[in-house]
Parts: sequence; structure tokens; C-alpha cells
Amino acid sequence: MKALLPTGDPEKLVHFQERPEPAPQPDEAVIAVEAFSVNRGEMFLLMRPKEGLLPGKDIAGRVVVAAADGSGPAVGTRVVAHPPKAGWAERATVRTSSIAELPDEVSFETAAALPLAGLTAIRLLRTAGSIVGKRILITGASGGVGHYFVELAHASGAEVTAVSGSAERGERLTALGAAEVVHDVADATGRYDIVLESVGAESAPQALAKLRKRGQFIWFGQASREPATFSFFGFFAGPESATVRHFHYADSDEPDGVDLATLVRLVHTDRLHPEIGRAEDWSLTSAILTDLRERRIRGKAVLRVGQ
Repeated sequence: MKALLPTGDPEKLVHFQERPEPAPQPDEAVIAVEAFSVNRGEMFLLMRPKEGLLPGKDIAGRVVVAAADGSGPAVGTRVVAHPPKAGWAERATVRTSSIAELPDEVSFETAAALPLAGLTAIRLLRTAGSIVGKRILITGASGGVGHYFVELAHASGAEVTAVSGSAERGERLTALGAAEVVHDVADATGRYDIVLESVGAESAPQALAKLRKRGQFIWFGQASREPATFSFFGFFAGPESATVRHFHYADSDEPDGVDLATLVRLVHTDRLHPEIGRAEDWSLTSAILTDLRERRIRGKAVLRVGQ
């Protein structure tokens, strides 16, 4: 079968190679991939690929081999799934605990945009706790996570300020429910109950300074790839006794399949609207990764697997 694998060349990150057919474990199903989405984290890994790297975490398609242990969906079922790797291929194996069934009304392209970004957003909400009436600041809001989080947090009763690098990206965040969109974290007004930081470098201490006393600072990314420095004494200027928490989306007590099913239900009932900035044939994956690196794509990028 065909699969996309790293080249080691920063100008063309992936290329097609023949791979063996998947050999599932008893609790795994084989999915014929119809569409997948790409993430900035995967792009960074591909720029300096480790030996054996098999990219691909967000896929949608049909089950072609059901799990031998009887768990999971039957052959022919439309599904969305979150494999740990090797999803950029014609077929992929996925544990049934990381699969959710897909109604006919939700397209494969829409579903493929859900897993990593959607799981991150829904688990950020869970980590933040009760947010009704809370003021929330989120940096790096122009990507998939930011779009999902803003819409879900607004629907949950929060007042969200989103930091976005451009006016065009900010318009969409406003449409999804952001109370305010600013282009620099320094321009955010007032104090916030919760700050979600995903940029790093200078953005992190600036965002921390916006936190109220005993507020919650949740650090969920470092898109700039540059370290951040905090001053202990900076806390006395406002966020005194604040909680600083590291977040990783995979650290969850809920199986991926359960949260994926929630995301699918929200999409199906018109309460969550994935932002797909580009949808192309998978032959253009390397070009899409370059556009993602250069921030030329708003929201998610989805690739359709050619038949």
C-alpha cells in the first residue's frame, strides 16, 4: 500500500513509499483512510525526523477489518480515529478505544479535522474547570485548537479574548464567539480568571501578567519553538498566588474514542464548526506542510486520500 514517509529534506518533507499492509493486534481495527489532517507538531517532527518516524494522527475512513476481540465497529462502518502514528497511508491500524463512529451527515474531511485539535480543546476546557462567567485569554488562537476552544468556551458561558496574528483570522474567531480579538497579547485589556498560553518566548510572561490574583495559567504549547522566562517577582505585580499548570492533551482519563464521539455529536448537532482552511489531494501534502509552516493556512488543513 502507499504511505507518506519523511524525506529528511526540509524543502520536501514527505514522499510516497510502498509499505506493508497493516497487521492489527486483537484490539485494533484496520481503517481504509479517506482523509487525514496535518498538525504543526507533526510538521516540526518532519523537519528533523527520527529514524522510523511514521506520521499521521488524525484520520477518517471506513473499517475494512474489524477487531478480532469483538470490540469496536463492524466492517463498513464510517469512523474517525486517532492513531498514535502511521495515519498518512491508504490503510491504518487503530485501537478500538481511539475510534468513534461517524454519521453519514458528517463528511470524512470534516471528521479528519477533529482529533488532535478537538481533543486538545475539549480537554483544555475540562482542565480549566467551571468557566461560566469567567474571563479567559487564549494566545495562538488562529489554529485548529484556538477555533475549537473559542466556540466551545463561548457556548459554555465564558467571555473569551483571543490573540490572533491577523485581522482575517480574527474575524473568524469573532464569528465563533470571541468577545474580543487582539493582535498582540499586550493589547488584551483587564485581568483574566484563566490564561491559556501556547506561543512561548515573550508571549508567555506577557500573558501571565494579564492573570488576576489566584488565577489559573495553563501552558499547552510553544509554537514559537523559543523558550520563555518567568520572574518570580513578576507574580507580585498582579497574578499573586496564581496556579501555573503544564497541559498535554494525551494526559487524559477519558479514552480518545469517548471524546471523539463527543466532538462528532457536537458537529452533527451544529454546535461545533471545524475551520478547514485547505482541503487537497494527498499528493500535495508536502506543499501543504510548507504552507502550514509559513502560516498561510487558517484553521485546519485536510488531505483526501486518492483512490
